[in-house]
Amino acid sequence: MRRDAGAGAQQRARPETSAGAQQPDGALLGPLLAGSAQPHQVRRAAQGLGLPERGRYAVVVLGTAATVPDGDGDGDGDGARWCWCGEVGVVLLGRGGLAGPVGSLGEAGAGPGGVSPVVGGLAELGLARRLAGAALLTCGPGTHEIVTLDERLPTALVASRPELSARLLAEVLGPLLVLEPAERALLVGTLEVWLECGGSVGRAAVRLRCHRNTVFNRLRRLERLTSRSLSHPRELVETVLALDALRLSAARG
Repeated sequence: MRRDAGAGAQQRARPETSAGAQQPDGALLGPLLAGSAQPHQVRRAAQGLGLPERGRYAVVVLGTAATVPDGDGDGDGDGARWCWCGEVGVVLLGRGGLAGPVGSLGEAGAGPGGVSPVVGGLAELGLARRLAGAALLTCGPGTHEIVTLDERLPTALVASRPELSARLLAEVLGPLLVLEPAERALLVGTLEVWLECGGSVGRAAVRLRCHRNTVFNRLRRLERLTSRSLSHPRELVETVLALDALRLSAARG
């Protein structure tokens, strides 16, 4: 597997074993991550990996271009333990929870990667693997970001169903797609800044270095084009999700 300077952070607690003394981690983790493991396979994996059947686990799925840490060990000195199966990592969380191990991967530049929510045992790794994969879909190309599913839930919903994502984009933002690129970028950029500013036209105007009436007029034009009001909660949700779909579409080229 590929290595980088941060891989040592994942290896410090790796036990020394003689060749053939234990089954490779991947062979033991594979059925668990596929969600097809029977109870006896869960027990055998726990014994072979030296991990408890019940515990606070999370799964990390790295992109194909990511740097995969080699081996397992402490995540950040708080007792977290890692095992890797190709580009999928399983971490038994230590005292500090999920933040430390995820942070160490980010600092090592191991991404892009998606991280599952915490699950309660080895038997739930298949679910965690699927959720981590959904989080990975939200990462931009060429980035090294490590993101958790919980911080990207709406975008993950859109990314996980590309056929619905394409329909949402066409239905909500279709009229913007036929505009000149510069004009479309102006309206979309204004919307993004307005959202980042919590819906404040005044703060958005400061960020964009223009008059607040300019921001207001751009948003009203966007509303007319999309036939959706930014002041109507349900229609605002549709617009925001369509914006996520637009970002994902642009990232995929």
